[in-house]
Amino acid sequence: MKSRSEAFFKEASKKLKSAKEELFKPAEDIVSYSVCKNAQFAIENFLKGYLTKNNIELEQNETINSLYDKCVSIDINFKTIDLSAIGCKNHPIDSRYCSEINSVSACFDTADSIDTYLRKNKIV
Repeated sequence: MKSRSEAFFKEASKKLKSAKEELFKPAEDIVSYSVCKNAQFAIENFLKGYLTKNNIELEQNETINSLYDKCVSIDINFKTIDLSAIGCKNHPIDSRYCSEINSVSACFDTADSIDTYLRKNKIV
């Protein structure tokens, strides 16, 4: 399971980096879809990495919210990560995206918060 969780973490970090690079372009050059999808996939992969590291089975059509709930059941401190700004958290990851820059930024911030939390707790 260790290599599988590491693969999820590696992919999450790559997607977070891509979202960050896009977000820090001049406003008129930002492709919000790119930030949105990369941030979504970063969140999903960070959560999946954490769960597989803890030997938790992943279901076929997990949502960000279902993955998050499983993480909270393992570590109550996951509740410090706020998902309220993510509009797509209850939908399959490929089905929705946002184009509003504030929502996109909030999704990126959530992915960054998860990354920070996992690094602070020496999980990644």
